[in-house]
Amino acid sequence: MPSPPQALLIDFGGVLTTDVHESFGAFCRAAGGRGDEIARAFRESAAARALLVERETGRLSETAYEERFSALLRADGLEVRATGLLAGMTAALRRDDGMWDVVAAVRAAGVPCVLVSNALDDASYEGYDLDRHFDAVVLSHAPDVACRKPSRRIYALAAARVGVDVARCVMVDDLQQNLDGAARLGVHGVLHRRADETAPVLRALFGLGPGG
Repeated sequence: MPSPPQALLIDFGGVLTTDVHESFGAFCRAAGGRGDEIARAFRESAAARALLVERETGRLSETAYEERFSALLRADGLEVRATGLLAGMTAALRRDDGMWDVVAAVRAAGVPCVLVSNALDDASYEGYDLDRHFDAVVLSHAPDVACRKPSRRIYALAAARVGVDVARCVMVDDLQQNLDGAARLGVHGVLHRRADETAPVLRALFGLGPGG
């Protein structure tokens, strides 16, 4: 990509927080399950995947999603209530300070930073003061977004909100499929696994030098 890039687009769950699937697993085990019920539903159930798309694009309310997805989990033997399902699924997520620090460093260098997240609920984002830390926040379920990664539309929208050519952006995500979608617009992808691996890559891309 042309150097240096002009904007940072970054995912939330599993990038700025601890692993989403670990949180899902903790929820399942607390409900008396094996721990893989949610992950398996998303991997193997067409109905679960369809519900996920409907919720993340805002076409299905949180309440309706909880009712329908909890029914699928109960059919698989996991005894869960609909009320509070989403909050429970993400309750074990924790802030990854190393990633927040590198975002702050990129932004302090004058580079706009945009949160780009496939959003299941609103509660997961509470307490993070996103508007203070990002130049724009693009959540898939918002009425003015209504599309989800890996759709090219969401990356183009994120770039437009900070007035940057989408092909001059870097996208950080923990799912390769989301980076593949962004790459179709010329976005440079960084696959995230750990902060101590991703942070040096971002510092090099944006010419920040090593962190403290």
